[in-house]
Order: sequence, then C-alpha cells, then structure tokens
Amino acid sequence: MSERSAAPGALVLVQDLVNTLDLESGADTLDTADGRARFGLPEGDAAGVESARTLREALRAALLAHAGHPPHRGAVPLGMLLAKAPLVVTVDPADGSAALAPVDRGALLSRVAAAVAEGVAAGTWIRLKACEAADCHWAYYDRSPAGRGRWCSMQVCGARAKMRRYRSKRPRPERAGTRQEPKRATEPQPGPGGS
Repeated sequence: MSERSAAPGALVLVQDLVNTLDLESGADTLDTADGRARFGLPEGDAAGVESARTLREALRAALLAHAGHPPHRGAVPLGMLLAKAPLVVTVDPADGSAALAPVDRGALLSRVAAAVAEGVAAGTWIRLKACEAADCHWAYYDRSPAGRGRWCSMQVCGARAKMRRYRSKRPRPERAGTRQEPKRATEPQPGPGGS
C-alpha cells in the first residue's frame, strides 16, 4: 500500500482509525498501548476499545459505500453512532467562519463526527474510500481526477485484481493424463456458383 495518500484536514483521523486493522495479517494496532494512546483511549478501558472497533467498522462500511460496494453485513450504521456524538457550532470572532466541534475534545466518537462534518462541508468526505480488495479494505483518499479510484494502491491491490481478471479469461491448461483429439483440417467447401 505504498501509494496511500493522506486524507485532507481532519479526515486523516478517520483514515487512521480505519487503518488500525490490517485485514491481511490480522494485526490490530488497537491491541497495543501506543495504538490506543494515539486515539486517546485510556489504558485499561476495554469498553472504549470495543467502541472504537465498532466505530472503525462502521466507518469502513461507509467508505466501502463511497467506492460503490454493497453495505457490510453486521456493521452498525455509522449514522446511528454519529448521532450520539455531541457537537457544537463554533464561530471564529476574527473572520466569522463557523465549524462543528466536539463538545468533549477527548472523546473519539465526537472527534470523528466533527471530522466527518468537516469533510462533508469541504466536499472531501465522499472521496475517502476503502480499497476494493476483499483482503485489504484499507482506507485511502481518492485523488484521481474523476474520483473513481478502486484500490488503495495500483501497484499492489490493483495489480493483483488485474492479474486475477486476466487469469480468469485465459484458457485453462489441459490436465495431465487427459488427451484431446487433434483438430482435423477441413476441406474447403465450394462457394456459391463454384465447383
């Protein structure tokens, strides 16, 4: 996944949270103290870690939907989770700009909700996607001009998918021990008006 491009603004939090689980290896950085600390999850807070995992999979399902994939079974709908996140509207007195901000700046759910709201307002949320490869589903920011990227990396997941597609179209080699009759040359048939 060498091409991973960081999402803009606060969406990098969403991208980083989704990417805490490597589906191919099964490694989950939320299992480590450093991984939990990175998202503000206190040591020994098993319920908080489980909530973070639930949020992660709801985000992954939404990012897969952004890439045109059917919803994942079993994932809690992201909207239900984000509805529980208290946000407030903040207004900058210097320029009058407004933004949604988490009420509790330490709560992961509230920070994610604020990041999603920022992404929606900026038009970037829809370009945060999950890789099409079933053994990957890594979050990536689609910077393609048309916004139709399908894989986190063209060199890895894209190349694998194209190779699988290519191999599925090739004729299969004969099995050892089976023999096909050789094709017989057919004599040309006379055409209309010919002899």
